[in-house]
Amino acid sequence: MLARARTVAFDGIEARIVEAQCVLSPGLPAFHVVGLPDKAVSEARERVRAALSSLSIALPPRRITVNLSPADLPKEGSHFDLPIALALLAALDVIPPEDLAQTVSLGELALDGALVPVVGALPAAMAAAAAGSALLCPRGCGAEAAWVSATPVFAPATLTEAIRHLAGQAPLPRAEPGEVQADTGLRDLRDVKGQERAKRALEIAAAGRHHLFMVGSPGSGKSMLAARMPGILPPLTPAEALETSMIHSLAGLLDEGGISRGRPFREPHHTASVAAIVGGGRGAKPGEISLAHNGVLFLDEFPEFPRTVLETLRQPIETGEVVVARANAHTKYPCRFLLVAAANPCRCGYLSEPARACARVPACGEEYLGRISGPLMDRFDLRLEVPPVAWSDLDLPATGESSAQVARRVATARATQEARFASVDGARVNADAEGALLEEVASPDAEGRALLARVADRFGLTARGYHRVLRVARTIADLDGSTAVRLPHVAEAVSFRLTIGPDNRE
Repeated sequence: MLARARTVAFDGIEARIVEAQCVLSPGLPAFHVVGLPDKAVSEARERVRAALSSLSIALPPRRITVNLSPADLPKEGSHFDLPIALALLAALDVIPPEDLAQTVSLGELALDGALVPVVGALPAAMAAAAAGSALLCPRGCGAEAAWVSATPVFAPATLTEAIRHLAGQAPLPRAEPGEVQADTGLRDLRDVKGQERAKRALEIAAAGRHHLFMVGSPGSGKSMLAARMPGILPPLTPAEALETSMIHSLAGLLDEGGISRGRPFREPHHTASVAAIVGGGRGAKPGEISLAHNGVLFLDEFPEFPRTVLETLRQPIETGEVVVARANAHTKYPCRFLLVAAANPCRCGYLSEPARACARVPACGEEYLGRISGPLMDRFDLRLEVPPVAWSDLDLPATGESSAQVARRVATARATQEARFASVDGARVNADAEGALLEEVASPDAEGRALLARVADRFGLTARGYHRVLRVARTIADLDGSTAVRLPHVAEAVSFRLTIGPDNRE
């Protein structure tokens, strides 16, 4: 008799339905798992054997073969334990096969029969909903998976509870979704003394999701400013929250099934590898750029990152997705993030202070920032120098607007963009506009176009740079409440483009 149980295999954030087929046949006693399993899946037979033994269920002296179909799809992870055990129990007539047919299951088995939480419950629930099936997962994953209300989610704590539920002896209640986690510890812009121009750049970047590059001497407040970016961003929409949480579910970052409406803020160290930033490693896991999807990726000490790491950012910044290519699979992850980078002007950091700078000025600054390639620098919409703050100013009262005040303007600008791009696929904010769409929504008035033409001619703006100035000008106009892009909007956008970088040359 052939018994079947359904589970999932993960391909990026997509969960693909996999069928665990179990058959008992005459021959020498053996237990084989086939279908391109990895080491964790191959070891499932020992965990299943021990878990069944703890329930006083002995395996028959026959040849047991479990096939994970489709056989050419790589199977990775310990979540195959539960479906393998259920398929085996159905083959032993412990569970009615018809009750198992409409259930997708996943979970790791402890040796005593307890179900251990696994990653990926949220994408698995999405796949179960698409297949019209219920989801059976460990109790520790139930609150996470239950956010997908389109499918019933049942979360047993042990294999015994799963068996009794499927056999109809003790049906489990549906799992309840976790709590919406409140944003805690958000920092206020008023904590930053001075730096009004930098605060304005942060507001523009947040409003249109424009990439921002800051250069300044040590202690000028670059990291302080970047850390306050989440406080002025609007909360995630329900669709964005689910999309972001699916990635975090695969990375095991969801805390007790709670979903946050706050935007992610990731700040990897400059010693991070390519796999850590872009994704890869064992199982081609999502990297920092995907974990920052719909949020902020802050790269401090930007020139200190290895050149290979920096150059891998170029394509994801443009496309909003990354493909982790391996010999046996190509895994795609979304990565539409706001990049904030910070750097010292040179290795010693005091290029602009003659009394403290080294003897190699100005060559040391050109050499240090020269580690950032022109094509990568060209992708930053906003560039600015962050001057040092005098120690005497630190004792002055807080000045400027709070994060809440700035966040209200940002939210209004984002709402304007949402209405503007409501009928456009793949565009949510001004940073996504390109081609004919960009010309339609961001075409400046005659004076603004004349200024932009003079700047492009004098400073040799690339086509990408020209379009990014238009996007920033459109965002500035949105913050100003203007339906048209006018000369002041273009002038401010240009001022942030030519502060530093390859465009700043005579």
